[in-house]
Amino acid sequence: MFLILMLVVVFVSSVVAFPLYGIDKHLAVYEKRRVPEWLLLLIAFFGGAFGALCAMILFRHKTQKSAFLILVPTFMFIQLAILILCRMGIIA
Repeated sequence: MFLILMLVVVFVSSVVAFPLYGIDKHLAVYEKRRVPEWLLLLIAFFGGAFGALCAMILFRHKTQKSAFLILVPTFMFIQLAILILCRMGIIA
């Protein structure tokens, strides 16, 4: 049950993170008010790392920021490890 909940959280968060990074890139190009970096990282932390990383690569956004280059992949590996441990039954 926890595995299904975790998968739903990761999926929904990634679906939210991806367009949010795209919107921030669009706002950056047109020099408009941006989405705060803390919010982008928070969404990635709470399950949206996969969507955030895909958006970073596709939109070429936040790829020069060391915080994003380090934290987003780290969050993704942690989320992946949790999912694997759930699947193995180590985390119930």
